[in-house]
This record gives sequence, C-alpha cells and structure tokens, in this order.
Amino acid sequence: MAGIGVDRMGDAADAAGDPALLRLENLDTDIRPLDAALEATRAAVAADAANSYLPFPGHERLRRAVATHVGRLAGIEVDWQAQCLICAGGLNGILNVLLALVEPGDEVVLTDPIYVGLLNRVRIAGAVPRLTALVPGPGGWRLDREALAAAVGPATRMLLLMSPSMPTGHVLDRADWEFVVELCRAHDLLLLYDAAMERILFDDRPLLSPLSLPGLAERTILVGSASKELRMIGWRVGWIVAPPELVPDIGLVGISNVVCQTGIAQDAVAAALEAGDADVAAATGELERRRDLLLEELSGLPVVPPAGGWSLLLDAAALGPDAESASQLLFARARIAATPMTGWGDQAARYVRFVYANEPVDRLYGVGDRVRDALGTPS
Repeated sequence: MAGIGVDRMGDAADAAGDPALLRLENLDTDIRPLDAALEATRAAVAADAANSYLPFPGHERLRRAVATHVGRLAGIEVDWQAQCLICAGGLNGILNVLLALVEPGDEVVLTDPIYVGLLNRVRIAGAVPRLTALVPGPGGWRLDREALAAAVGPATRMLLLMSPSMPTGHVLDRADWEFVVELCRAHDLLLLYDAAMERILFDDRPLLSPLSLPGLAERTILVGSASKELRMIGWRVGWIVAPPELVPDIGLVGISNVVCQTGIAQDAVAAALEAGDADVAAATGELERRRDLLLEELSGLPVVPPAGGWSLLLDAAALGPDAESASQLLFARARIAATPMTGWGDQAARYVRFVYANEPVDRLYGVGDRVRDALGTPS
C-alpha cells in the first residue's frame, strides 16, 4: 500500500514553525462547525448514555437524522432501522462495506486520480483496484465514459465513485450517473458511493444523488461523513445507507472492526444534519471564494478547476519537475506546503494538490507569484 504523503508534508510544516507558510497540504479546515453541534458535544461529555458501547448500529437520533437527510437529498424514503448504520468516520464505513461485500480477487473500479486511502482500503479488503482516468481540461475534469466501461471486466464486483471527488473536485453530472446506471445493470454491479462532499458544489451546480435514479438505489451503498461538509473532522462519525438485505453483514463487520462509534459525537452530528443546508451552503460559499481566488492567482498555469470539494490540482509535470520535486521547491522557495499526489492513481504523480479549506482568502493573495517564482515559470 502507498503512503498518503499528507502526514509527511504536515510534519514538515509543523516543524518549520513559520507563520508565513501556507498550509495547503492537508484537509484540515479553519471553518468552524455549527454552534449547535459544539453545544451538543459539550453536553454529551457529561451524559452517561454517550459513554457506552451500545447500540452497535448507532444512536437512534442520529440514524433517524441520517435517514431524513439522505432521503431528502434523494427524494426517497429511507428506513432508519433497516437501512442506516453509523460508523467511525466515512472511511471506516467504506472499509466496512468493502470487507462485507467483496471477496479476494474481486475488482473495484475507481476514477483516477483518487484518494489513495480509498485505493488502500480496496487492497485491505483483498480486492483489486481498477482505475479509469479522468480527463483534465481548462473547464475542469471529465469522466471518460468509454474508459469507465472498458475498465469493467468479468471479475468486477463494484464501482467506487465519489462526487465531488478527492483530490480532483470532479463532479458527476446527470448523463454520467445515467451511464453508471446502465453499466451497473448490464454487469450486475454494486455502486459504493462516497458522499463525503456531495453538497460542496460550486457554480450553482445542482446536487444529484444516485439514490434518486431508477434502477440504482437497490444497487447503491452510500457512505457519508461529518468530516467535510460539517467540518467535524475530530468527531470521527460517518454513516452508511444501504439496501436492507446488505445491512446485517455490513453491521457485523463494523462490530468486528471498531466495535462502536464515538458516543459523545453522535448527538452533535445529528444536530448538524437536522439543521438542514444553510450551514453547509455558507461554508461552501467561503470555499468557492477561496477556489476562485486561487484560480485567478494561478491563471496561466496548468491548473484543473474543481467543480466542488476542498482541493485543486496543479500539473507539475507540465512545468518540468515531477510532483515530488515541485512540492519540495514550493516548500523551500515559496513557503507553501502542498502534497504531491504520488500513489493517488496512475496519472496522479503528475500533480501537486492545493487544499483551500484551511487558509482564508486574505492569506491566499499573492500565491500565484510565489508559485511562479518557486517553479521558474513566467508571470
């Protein structure tokens, strides 16, 4: 399994102790969670019911909130008892689903570039990741539907798709999802949908849940997370919504894997989900302002605009150095911590990732000149 690189860059940035250093290397955020979520967390610390292994599937309030939230976005009814499980973060949920539903040697198709943690979890489950390249362009990333279909073979069990995707910010549009429906039907595939960022959409893009598409809901396992949309990284809470017949096996893996979720965090996540979309929309607006400024600052450089999410990619190889070298130059010359995408897919090693979740707009002014000076490119 490949390392993710983020820890190495974060350690170097911490050790530098330089307040001028731009922290664009990891998915921390300076945008605070909802006040109601913080208050619920403080109250739960003193609550005996929060200090318990039980119930294993998660607290009822949170499971009900998840069912309402997912059902509202998809326009369907979700049974909180039969379809919802709480997990210890979204990636724990991804791993639980993979361990429950794929067998050694099964293939799982993912887009490329993709978060290396997803690739590693496919490998932990004994499955084989098959990558299909996203196509970069001046307007953003595009799904190559023919390549996606070609990646599906006799051993393929599942598609693992994220929208917006990390690290690219690629968003699947309606035509993409409709193609996924036909592909899953034709090859009897499951869809594992990583919904960690599904509401973080820019440029007035509409949210389209795959659960809303006829023929896909019965094949889809949705995994959500409090870490990105709700900015509750340290709470370590996620959720799984799946067809009822799959839930018992996924739940059994969850008990066998991490036993239970963080008790003192669950009411807080429920409060944040119950609050609706206003808080997430406000945070998304701030993230979009940061993205827009970065795109303006980096104008003329080989940057692929993200349609959502927390990060964008700079094609370092198009400028000469490989991503590892470019990351070192940015750190030493520009005082920018940016993670090279080595291991994040077959084509990912070309790219350096800039995360805009942890630096406010006023600190991002001038970043373009710093990048150009560090990498020796003209203004």
